[in-house]
Amino acid sequence: MKGKMRQLTKLQGALFLIGGLLMVIGAGSFALLWQQKVMCWVYLVGAVLFTVMQSMQIYEGQDFTIKRLKSIMGLADMFFILAGILMIDLHYHILETLFGGNYFAYIEMVYNKWVVLLLIAALLEIYTTHRIDHELRKEKKR
Repeated sequence: MKGKMRQLTKLQGALFLIGGLLMVIGAGSFALLWQQKVMCWVYLVGAVLFTVMQSMQIYEGQDFTIKRLKSIMGLADMFFILAGILMIDLHYHILETLFGGNYFAYIEMVYNKWVVLLLIAALLEIYTTHRIDHELRKEKKR
């Protein structure tokens, strides 16, 4: 049996695109230090929209490779959301209390780590998207 990806409805597709656009606007503006207080929330809302809509694209087949790639894509989605939480923390210092007043440990462990998570998530997203597309085309030819 050939598998396929469940397609999003038009509304879901629009929300997916809006989420991606909000992520780009939020991350770009935040990195350029423009309206960080608002843009961290814009990014997080976009990341949640993007990841929820992407998780609705379920693979309806038996190919282990595509299932594994969808799992990796889920990890990338988690990193997108964690990057948003760390953006918010960079502005509001919410996680600082977890370090028991040790400001230097907080700076070492949390401060500006959103960039690393966002980069890893973006690379995983690009890789899995292209590989899933390739695997689906290969499966269709069989």
